[in-house]
Amino acid sequence: MGVDAEGYGFPEHKRTLARLMDDVRILSPSGVERVAAGWDEHVGEKNLPAFREAERAALHAIERADRGPAWDEVRRTLFGMTESGGALISWRAEHGEMGHKAENAAFAAALALLADGLVSKEQQDTLLRPMAEALPWLLQE
Repeated sequence: MGVDAEGYGFPEHKRTLARLMDDVRILSPSGVERVAAGWDEHVGEKNLPAFREAERAALHAIERADRGPAWDEVRRTLFGMTESGGALISWRAEHGEMGHKAENAAFAAALALLADGLVSKEQQDTLLRPMAEALPWLLQE
């Protein structure tokens, strides 16, 4: 397990997860709005079952691959950035339903990156699409 510049230990996908964390740290309120809109467009009620299935597959794959502790660490880090008393200004500014949707999208993107190579590309893309509205590099090969 490598350690990034911030001292977080992420597994072999550290650059991608580290990049996501860095981008979440600097996401503007309009970026949070784009992510929330992406959640409505790509998940919403219509696609929620497919999203939940991709989420379950990724969580199961992460546990099978012994990446559970890394997922716990990523979740703690993201929660601290979006919810804690020291949350980033942009995430606090977009509180309520919009901020909640954007937060869900950030967690889904982190889950997808951690499950890279463990779930189908379709499942991974399902989890990445909402966050990719503000961070298009997530869907690039």
